[in-house]
Amino acid sequence: CFCHKGSHGKTGAYCFSEYSGMAGGKSSESGLLRVVKISKNEAERLLKTNGKGSQVLLNVDGTEMDVLIKEIDYNSLKGQVDEIDFQALVSGEKVHSVAEIHLLNHEKVTTGVLQQMLKEVSYRALPSALVEKIELDVGGMRVGDTIRVRDLAIASDKDVQLQTDLDTVVVEVYASKNTAADEDAEDGGSEAEGK
Repeated sequence: CFCHKGSHGKTGAYCFSEYSGMAGGKSSESGLLRVVKISKNEAERLLKTNGKGSQVLLNVDGTEMDVLIKEIDYNSLKGQVDEIDFQALVSGEKVHSVAEIHLLNHEKVTTGVLQQMLKEVSYRALPSALVEKIELDVGGMRVGDTIRVRDLAIASDKDVQLQTDLDTVVVEVYASKNTAADEDAEDGGSEAEGK
């Protein structure tokens, strides 16, 4: 498990490796690698209710630490998590994080094809203002509708500095190719009947 001080900032970082069943990381205070034991079951339980961008308490040598899940490295060939990176949170110090976008009521979009273009929004905020996920109701979208980052509630949150461009498309509804072909066929049939 490798944690690089430069990639995790001055607040420190912790990571978990399922191979060794251990977690470790660099502490910004001492610059030393601190090893913390985390069982595979604890890691699996953590990931059932939390994901990238989640704020959790991590027990490090008997001390509860407020940390942010920065990255989850999943090995799709083995069907397991290889590593989880954590960043220690310091009150009053902004941290870079992401909020995962979860689409709600996507099954209600019956006209056209719904396509999610963006899976997460990058931002900076104090630990007290962290946003774990964005739930976006897309049930009322129709062909031609587009939702951009600027349309999300997080964009108007004064405690959050967005790093993702406001004009980035989050989700769009396109006309289905089959629907367009069916309409052309119907139009051609109507013209033939009218002659």
